[in-house]
Amino acid sequence: MADTDLIKLYSARILALASDIPHLGSLDEPDARVKKRSPLCGSAVSVDVKIRDGVIAEFAQDVKACALGQSAAAVLGQVVIGRSPAEIATARDSLRAMLKQNGAVPAAPFEGYEVLLPARDYKNRHASILLALEATAEACDTALAQTA
Repeated sequence: MADTDLIKLYSARILALASDIPHLGSLDEPDARVKKRSPLCGSAVSVDVKIRDGVIAEFAQDVKACALGQSAAAVLGQVVIGRSPAEIATARDSLRAMLKQNGAVPAAPFEGYEVLLPARDYKNRHASILLALEATAEACDTALAQTA
């Protein structure tokens, strides 16, 4: 990777997001807790959710990832409260398509993921970027299954 590629990939916006991740920590008695790890790079994200009236009412995350994974978790943390499990699943699928298939940036309120467009060319970073949304989607599914 050339120096100019690194500068493009680790932009000031990505680094600012990575340093200010909302909802860090854990919840007391979450409806579901899910930990996901990327075997390729070792990044890990643990997510706690509480679902009320069909939406995420409380959320916490513990993020041990590279700056790209941290920034992806920050974007999620900014908009996750009040989102339905279906919205989370759609955002996850859209982000995956954006990275792997040159798809569009996820729709609002998840448009903040556009900051990660330069990562498309770095397939070894995709798993870390997807961790927070994948863990949140799984936690939502688990929480809903337990209440069904």
